[in-house]
Amino acid sequence: MAYNYDALYASEPHALGAQTKDIATFLDGLALLGARILDVGCGQGRDALPLARAGHDVTGVDLSPTGVNDMIVDAEREGLSIIGHVADITAYRPDGHFDVLLIDRTLHMLDHAPRAATFAALIPCVTEGGWLVLADETSNLAGFRVALQRDDRTWDIDRCAKGLLFAQNKG
Repeated sequence: MAYNYDALYASEPHALGAQTKDIATFLDGLALLGARILDVGCGQGRDALPLARAGHDVTGVDLSPTGVNDMIVDAEREGLSIIGHVADITAYRPDGHFDVLLIDRTLHMLDHAPRAATFAALIPCVTEGGWLVLADETSNLAGFRVALQRDDRTWDIDRCAKGLLFAQNKG
């Protein structure tokens, strides 16, 4: 982690602000009920908390112990279903399958080779019919598209522009 997010999170509650509007709008439009969602790079829960409030079971993973702790404290205070893991995403392997793999502005912090390897290691956790919802640097989207094309499953890309990639696993 090039930037010390742990220090940022320790100094400021909800340091990264509200949930990304394009992501929130897209997920709301899917009309998912009780989805199992993996939020990679969850930080203090800017995506995880609203998703749990909407009735989803969220698992968040982040390198920052402070961020994950803040998310869990907020979730417990509100009685939300969120599990938090402190882990290096380059080594993290999801437990089971998820209806949504959410990666909101996290992978761009990695150099090319670990970014590609991490992405390739995470996408198998998406269930058939499930969604990849990714926000990253626009310059990285082509590499993510290539990785989806190389995957054994078929991915239907709903959106790939302006730093957003939304794709459904068609099996």
